[in-house]
Amino acid sequence: MKSTLLAVEPTPATTATPWLATVPVLASIYADAGVTPGGVRMDIFKADDRLNSRGEKIEGNGLAKYGAIVRRGRKVLIDVHRYGAWLAGRAPAQN
Repeated sequence: MKSTLLAVEPTPATTATPWLATVPVLASIYADAGVTPGGVRMDIFKADDRLNSRGEKIEGNGLAKYGAIVRRGRKVLIDVHRYGAWLAGRAPAQN
C-alpha cells in the first residue's frame, strides 16, 4: 500500500484557530503595556509601507509582516498572539 505525503505538514500554528479581537478589546488586553485604542489604530494605519506627498516611500512599522491584521469588510480584527509578538519585538512566524 502506497502512502501519500502532504504538501504541507500540519503545525500548531496552522491548525489552531487564531484569537482575534477588535481594537477596543485588544487595547484592554494589553492595557498594562500602555496600549490604547488610538494607539492600536495608529499601529494599523502605519502597518504597511506608504508614500508621502513627494512620492517618497515611508517604511511601515512591520505589523503587517506579522500577519496580525485581519480585514473583513469594514471590520478590522487583530490576532492577539501575533500582535503581542510584534509588540515584544520577536521575529515574525514564517507561514
